[in-house]
Amino acid sequence: MHHAPWATSRRQRKAQVGGRSRLSQPLSWPEGDLEKRGIRHESTFAQNFVVINNRAHHGILAKAARLQVLGKSPAGFYLRLNKWIWDRVPSRVRDLYSVRSYMAWLHTLVCLSTKRQQYFGTFFLRNRPALELVRRLVGEREHGSTVRITVLGCSIGAEVYSILWIVRSARPDLKVLLDAVDISKEILTFAEKGIYAPDTSRSVGASIFERLTKAEMVEIFDWEGDQATVKSWLREGITWWLLDAAEPELVDALGPQDMVFASNFLCHMARDDAQKCLGNIAQLVSPGGYLFVSGVDLDVRTKVALELGWEPVPELIAEIHNGDPSVRADWPWRWWGLEPLDRRRRDWRTRYAASFRVVSSQIQ
Repeated sequence: MHHAPWATSRRQRKAQVGGRSRLSQPLSWPEGDLEKRGIRHESTFAQNFVVINNRAHHGILAKAARLQVLGKSPAGFYLRLNKWIWDRVPSRVRDLYSVRSYMAWLHTLVCLSTKRQQYFGTFFLRNRPALELVRRLVGEREHGSTVRITVLGCSIGAEVYSILWIVRSARPDLKVLLDAVDISKEILTFAEKGIYAPDTSRSVGASIFERLTKAEMVEIFDWEGDQATVKSWLREGITWWLLDAAEPELVDALGPQDMVFASNFLCHMARDDAQKCLGNIAQLVSPGGYLFVSGVDLDVRTKVALELGWEPVPELIAEIHNGDPSVRADWPWRWWGLEPLDRRRRDWRTRYAASFRVVSSQIQ
């Protein structure tokens, strides 16, 4: 259900994508009274597991995750046993803070014991609250102005066309220039055509149109049988780029952007690589512009956001966090699973915000 736009090769090549030649590298909201006083209601059991982000504990878990006994993984058995128990636990028990802390510990074990790989499944209008925030932000633009948007890891194009539909429907007066970036020429060619069928995104086990209303399906597509072609007014103004989001050449090629989207690919990278990639991505954003970043280890996003001084956009934090039910439902058993929002954390706004105002594009 995710895709990844990074590449390992660094050799330059002239890439013809969509008929255009591009030189590319393949690659303040008030705190609650309890928070003001530094008071947190945690049981002793919960406190024992809150320390999971300590590097030493990660090292111990990493060793446990790699352990093999007679060719079998004790960690794998342990996780399966916990999954069996979790499926039978009442929701009121699951919501206990101590239980959530323990499940966060399990999620860390999952991340350390699983070999991460790419997933290409997706949906149109995948996270509606995030798109609603986009609509509100473009609503603040001056009449007739130009908006530059970049979608990294654009994959088969569902996110690209979803964003354009929201922006152009809300503000038809704006001149929208969108750069769509991926490392796969085949994927970019598919996305540019804008032709989809219900089984286009088979890896998620659901139709790529599943989250659309009938009215939206008519507004976005021209239909011929069960085959849908994105309407021409949504395919205008897009430049398709064969680039690597982790490479410094990305910034030189695309230039400053008003909005940058990095969705559902950083979680497939090792943490150190994801952190470096996210720092590179941030340099694309014009000072005062916005970065939307989801599908990433929350510790990584929080660390980079704090180091670079990003300002969490306070609107719709919880709604966006819960806006993609597929990733919320997969926690803690998949590495891309998204933990429940916890307002008891002092850093909760930064940790759970998926959209940020970038004050400075320079790495500090």
